[in-house]
Amino acid sequence: MDNHVQAAVNAFQNGLPVCLFDSEKREGETDLLFPGQSAQPATMRQLRQDCGGLLFLAIGHEVGELFSLPFLQDLHTQNALTQQFPVLNQLVTNDLRYDARSAFTLSLNHRETYTGITDVDRSLTTRRFAELTQELIEAGVDGIDAQVALGKEFRTPGHIPVCRETEGGLSRRQGHTELAVGLARLSGMTPVVIGAEMLQADGDHALAVEDARVWASERGIPFLEGAQLIDALNQN
Repeated sequence: MDNHVQAAVNAFQNGLPVCLFDSEKREGETDLLFPGQSAQPATMRQLRQDCGGLLFLAIGHEVGELFSLPFLQDLHTQNALTQQFPVLNQLVTNDLRYDARSAFTLSLNHRETYTGITDVDRSLTTRRFAELTQELIEAGVDGIDAQVALGKEFRTPGHIPVCRETEGGLSRRQGHTELAVGLARLSGMTPVVIGAEMLQADGDHALAVEDARVWASERGIPFLEGAQLIDALNQN
């Protein structure tokens, strides 16, 4: 494991952020990422103040399977739904410029939140989802029991958009969702990661990779490119 990857793993294992750039051939974006189980109000505050992009929760394929969370793209093309709500036929996702499939699944709020949007609320939703996931995995709970456990604590729609890893992970899709949970796995942590895209100050474009690299260096935050992470995972 090279020094850049080791620094990122060490940071994640200590609940600290990592900057992760996907590729110039994909979205060309840098995301600021934290392990979900370490999320605190200050985490959410840093994501929204330092990044500017959408706060999202990346989850591993096995987590999506645990709770039977559907991809929204699949849900919104179900015949019964398109017949009942024909506008869905007009809004179909068929023109993504960087991929063939969206990673979004359901959005969540913890049931103890108020509006769900504050730093306190969003950190509770994030942290508790990661904790519940690990608790159920360790207890060997799955199927309808896992879904019931999720429903006892969470509701949808909510203020934490969830993105689900494609089955097969980075071998099939090299998006930020797969990269984020790949970093969590390499760090030996629950594959539940909170992050946001870094934008230029005026919000017109994604923050240039070299600017993101400088920003991270000035703050002592490890910076990784997707190719470095993929190499490390393959070696591991």
